Amino acid sequence: MTSNTTSCTVSSMTTTTNNKKQRVTLFLNPKLLIHARAQAVIADITLTDLVQKSLISYLPKEIIIKKPLII
Repeated sequence: MTSNTTSCTVSSMTTTTNNKKQRVTLFLNPKLLIHARAQAVIADITLTDLVQKSLISYLPKEIIIKKPLII
């Protein structure tokens, strides 16, 4: 069995107000949510912007997916 590698680069990760956004539901630890809301207030940004900036910083710029090649 060999593996097939697919690579894609994330290039449109900007936080401008012209970008369309998608609503999501997350289940977070209540203390974590309180901490995040407080940090957003301190940084004078929305909770959405805080989460988006955090994900951009955390996630790799290039996503590599390896899956087995079935022959």
